[in-house]
Amino acid sequence: MTRERVLEVLKEAGVLLEGHFLLTSGKHSNRYLQCAKIFRNTKYSEELCAALAEQFKDAGVEVVIGPAMGAVQMAYEVSRHLECENFFAEREDGKMTLRRGFVVKPGMKVLLVEDVVTTGGSVKEVMELVREAGGEIVGVGSIVDRTNGKMDFGVPFKSVIAVDVQAWEPDECPLCKEGKVELVKPGSRKLPVKK
Repeated sequence: MTRERVLEVLKEAGVLLEGHFLLTSGKHSNRYLQCAKIFRNTKYSEELCAALAEQFKDAGVEVVIGPAMGAVQMAYEVSRHLECENFFAEREDGKMTLRRGFVVKPGMKVLLVEDVVTTGGSVKEVMELVREAGGEIVGVGSIVDRTNGKMDFGVPFKSVIAVDVQAWEPDECPLCKEGKVELVKPGSRKLPVKK
């Protein structure tokens, strides 16, 4: 899948938003990638997840795991292309956990997926779960890598597209200093909106 085609799909799906956004990391940005919109139509998710799965086809993946909520559907779609199982990790008492009968067995080859990677926080939490259970992490995959290839998970990290989206600490945010654009939190986690 070419970069041009990926950008075309993201644009058509309405994924890229422009404005003044509070990211889950606490940083501010002038752009936000609402990757959940990819999964509202299978014509987008099937094409993008197939492109990601192709990059891990020779890794011997036995299960694909994604953190809830953003990667639940993604884990399913990537696993469909890899013809393996899929689980999702979810928060319980503020900590990522596997529930609902999902069990990583010792030696199980696991691919972790996330729709968009910015700081990698959720992925790192799930990595810890998998390692504690004795699973072998064969890689991390995302549709969008917001770090533009700078993230190091200690395992192969592949994405469908890498982009460089600016993000600033709140006290360094030029949009806050201008005061013209309202700060919004578009993601799934509830964070207080502060300037």
